[in-house]
This record gives sequence, C-alpha cells and structure tokens, in this order.
Amino acid sequence: MSQITILLLYLLAAVAFAMSRLPRFSEWVQSSIVAAYAFGVAGLVTHALYLNAEIYPDTGLILSISSTMSLVGLQLALIGLLGAIEPTLRGMTAGLLLLAAIVTIPLGTQAATAVSSDLTWQIQAHILISIFSYGLLAVGAIVAVYALIQDKRLRTGHLTSGNHLFAPLETTEKLLFGVASAGFAGLLLSVVSGFTFIEDLFAQHLAHKTALSLLALLMFGILVAGRQFAGWRGKRAVYLYLLGFVTLCLAYFGSRFILEEILGRSWS
Repeated sequence: MSQITILLLYLLAAVAFAMSRLPRFSEWVQSSIVAAYAFGVAGLVTHALYLNAEIYPDTGLILSISSTMSLVGLQLALIGLLGAIEPTLRGMTAGLLLLAAIVTIPLGTQAATAVSSDLTWQIQAHILISIFSYGLLAVGAIVAVYALIQDKRLRTGHLTSGNHLFAPLETTEKLLFGVASAGFAGLLLSVVSGFTFIEDLFAQHLAHKTALSLLALLMFGILVAGRQFAGWRGKRAVYLYLLGFVTLCLAYFGSRFILEEILGRSWS
C-alpha cells in the first residue's frame, strides 16, 4: 500500500511541475508549484520511511533488487525537488519524479540479495555508501542523457510548446556536474572504506570489481577536476560522464557476470 501511495504522490507532483512550465497553464503557475512541492515532499518523506523499514528492519541490513531500485527512485525524487528550486529545471524535475514513480512500482516478492545482520557496522556502512553512490551517479546519467537530448533539439532547431519543459543547456550541465561532484565524493568514500574494512579485497575474487571501480573513480575525478579548473562542458564532458558510469555499471554487474559465468567462481 505504501508503494502505491508513493507512486501516486510522485505522479501528482510530476504533473503539477510540468503544468507550472507550460504556457497553457500560466494562470495556475503558483498553485501548480505549491501543489507540486506538497505532493513531492509528501512522497519523499513517505518513501524514505518506507525504504528505511524495508532495508533496515530489526533483523539487520536487508537488500533486494526491488529495494535497491527504490533507493535510486528516492535519489531521483530528492535531486528533482532540489533542482526545482531553479524554475527552468522544473520540467526536468517532472521527468525525474516520473522515473521515481516507475521504479517504486511493486515488482512482487523479491528474494533478498544480501542479509548482513552478522556483518560489522563498518561493512554495512560500506555497502550502503556504495549503493547510494551508484544510485546518485545513475541519476546523473539520466541528467546527462537529458542534456544530450537538449543539445540535439537546439542543433536541429526543433521548436515546440514542449520546449518550455527544457532548461537552458548550461543550467542542466550545472546540475549534472553538481551531481557528478557529489557522486565522486561518495564513490571515493566507498573505495576508501572498502580498502579499510574489507580484508584481502583482491583475494576474495573481487579484483575485477575493484579495478573497474578505481577506473570509474579516476574518470569521474578527471571530469570534476576538468570542470573545476578548465571549465569543461558540452558533449565531450557529458560523454566522459556516461563512459565513467558504464564502467561503474561493469564494476557492479559486469564483474559478477565475468566471475560466475566465465570464470565459474562464486561472487562472495
């Protein structure tokens, strides 16, 4: 029931944010914004409470595919609502909230992929930081795709009433690099905590995951530094972000395929 409530609240907020950007609803802009934030914040709080009970019940840290996707949805909603402080980003916020609503759709009973009540709090913290960082960078990947769509529309001169849902490309890039900076910091903390708290990291058949994570960290670090000191922007910077994210995906999911399907080894 909580998931359906979250879904409806996010959908209502998305519609209200979209209405606040479309000229045909100009008479209801202020009302739409108030309603959008009311529904959005209510959805965010309900989502956070639900996810806390789902991931961290009395038995310890429990993760499933559904709860991990839901965490990404929470981050989508949070970044969307923060981004909506800038009026021109409210159209994109509608899109992020729509995606957040989609990933909260119940997927049926999911078996837990990690039940770590016996693990130390340091390892549990490392797991949560890793998942949170991945989710944050996944949100950034969505913003990056959004920026590429904007760039293409500008180059082709495709002008419609829907253009009001798009922010200036520079504003979208600013949001992207803000997410990239936060994601880089989280990923760095994840890598450091992994080396600190996990013994024999390479001996546990995690060499592929570790190497790819370090490579992704390097890419995001170069991107953030390039933006900060050289003012990087445009398609090349966006493509570098997406390349870093693909590398991170391989670290989280591709390495598991290599270990289990090709090398015939256990993940743990």
